[in-house]
Amino acid sequence: MIVAAFDDAQRFWDERFAAPEYIFGTRPNRFLAGQAARFKPGQVVLDVACGEGRNSVWLAEQGCEVTGIDVSPLALQKARRLAEEHSVTVAFEQADIRTYGWGGERFDAIVCIFIQFAAPADRERLFTGFLDTLKPGGIVVLQGYTPRQLEYRTGGPGDLAHLYTREMLREAFGGFEILLLEAHEDVLDEGTKHVGRSALIDLVARKRA
Repeated sequence: MIVAAFDDAQRFWDERFAAPEYIFGTRPNRFLAGQAARFKPGQVVLDVACGEGRNSVWLAEQGCEVTGIDVSPLALQKARRLAEEHSVTVAFEQADIRTYGWGGERFDAIVCIFIQFAAPADRERLFTGFLDTLKPGGIVVLQGYTPRQLEYRTGGPGDLAHLYTREMLREAFGGFEILLLEAHEDVLDEGTKHVGRSALIDLVARKRA
């Protein structure tokens, strides 16, 4: 259960990413791909908890300068292989988001797709880090699960405290301009771990200039 991921995050995720296949698939997240118009060549983008690299690689294919961070070296091995297969360059870094050096206003965009392994206190620090490290006018593109996902159990954490609501995200990103915030349901087909009817929430938020 993903609630335990922070007990030993690297071990937790290495055990999952040790599978020979790409457990979340190699295609970009559909919501992220639907936001393609927001990404321009030359933009500096951070992919948080990038896993096996599917979204980082897609962002690089859009012409972005991408950094992908993940705690699992096994995931990053697969991510580097995927980038090589797609003939793109991504700066993959092993990093724990609890100790990652945010700051510096150095990114034009932050992508965070299904990163709901963070407990509420860690999540608060994480979102504050987004604000600190984004350039003025930079955006956060996020997709996660809502509490109804506990009924479907087709992916994501099994702990209510780790799930997102519109109210929680609106409050968490109160210092941003909310460009899109929508809760909905869809059928996911992302590798072997995100398959089936899912309760989702999408956010695009822009740091105020």
